[in-house]
Amino acid sequence: MNTTVSVLFYIKRAKVNNEGICPIYTRVTIQSKRFEFSTNKYINPERWSSEGTKVKGTNEEARTINSHLDYLKNQVLEAEKRLFKKDIKVTTENFKNELFGIKEFQRMLIPIF
Repeated sequence: MNTTVSVLFYIKRAKVNNEGICPIYTRVTIQSKRFEFSTNKYINPERWSSEGTKVKGTNEEARTINSHLDYLKNQVLEAEKRLFKKDIKVTTENFKNELFGIKEFQRMLIPIF
């Protein structure tokens, strides 16, 4: 069960709004298959460090956004640990369900009738 899970933060320059700020997205790659979700944070593209995948600077806004990105990365790693503990194969679908808390719908015999 050696699966590699990698996390990358990046800005989507294609979705620049009128104020010139871009949304920050998270990309999770599992065995060369990936999915993306928004962090719901926005930043000026000039203040984004692509090499460090974080916001440049030490002001309050940079610290709060960087700490939020660290929190999201920890959430991804915790979801990976939970899947390993449950002995479930780590696939993109299983990982998304574990990360976002989506429970698989179980069909019972009595409600069907």
